Amino acid sequence: MYMASSLFLALIISLLLLGAVSFTLFIRRLLINSKVNYSTSDDINKKLDKIIELLEKQSK
Repeated sequence: MYMASSLFLALIISLLLLGAVSFTLFIRRLLINSKVNYSTSDDINKKLDKIIELLEKQSK
């Protein structure tokens, strides 16, 4: 009787730990991907600004 309840308790605790670790890794991946997207967006904006400047110089 005590063996079954101990195993059940260990199973529940291990599932809770697994869920917490999975959630943490998921949030970490989201944060890393958002930083990459932001830097890519920033690079594209700089290139577009450069193109606009060159077009304005060319039209003058």
